[in-house]
Amino acid sequence: MKQTVLVTGASSGLGKSISIHLHSLGYTVIGTSRFPQKYSDLPFPLLALDLSSQASIDMFFAELTTKISQLDVLVNNAGVGITGAVEEVNLEALRSHFDTNFFGPLAMVQQALPLMRAAGKGKIINITSIGASMGLPFRGGYSASKGALQLISEALRMEVAQFGIEVCTLAPGDYATDIASRRYYEPNKKGSPYAAIYQESLSTMDEHVDQGNDPIEIAKAVAGYIQQNKLRPHYAVGPFMQRLSLTLKRILPQKVFERLLKNHYNL
Repeated sequence: MKQTVLVTGASSGLGKSISIHLHSLGYTVIGTSRFPQKYSDLPFPLLALDLSSQASIDMFFAELTTKISQLDVLVNNAGVGITGAVEEVNLEALRSHFDTNFFGPLAMVQQALPLMRAAGKGKIINITSIGASMGLPFRGGYSASKGALQLISEALRMEVAQFGIEVCTLAPGDYATDIASRRYYEPNKKGSPYAAIYQESLSTMDEHVDQGNDPIEIAKAVAGYIQQNKLRPHYAVGPFMQRLSLTLKRILPQKVFERLLKNHYNL
């Protein structure tokens, strides 16, 4: 029997690459999108889902359970970016950001677990970010939301192992996707003490995405994790220097690592 994989945010970016690749390998893939009617050319079905709405999540699972007999894998991929100095970032925008990047994936997990527990097996792969392990200047909100998802995944992993359900996180580096077009950018306010360096940081962020790796790397990694018997708690995939930063964060004195980050961001 084919395994059924649910991928959130499957209409573009990493989610699209993951879904197309898994479909090509013979998995039954169900994707989600806020506006599925816009994407009729995909080789897998897209169902409507707004991760910031509990009502939408409830309706989605009510529909999903009429279409599948079991759920083998949940890939919590959907997410959005947010930029801005911590002092200036709009708190309502940040709350909305957490709804999509943290509370939405958590709600998906809560709905998926009873289906997996009934089958006595399942895998949950939460897509976080290399930035989840460090507070990146002018991306503190993004680091915080992905860091929260990373930490709660550790607790979840231990809680559900008794049911035969495995949990891991996958932290991508920069990949050539359309994520920049889906970021909330805090406006660069006139007279802001951060104006010059914030603008420089925005240009650097977009440049890194434009020059990022091919998303197929992430798709192949996800396929590999699905096929593994035992998952590690955390994985990181991306450019070498970005993955190296995780090791440096662990082994270097805190002040030394902070200095490296500040130098990178010209702070």
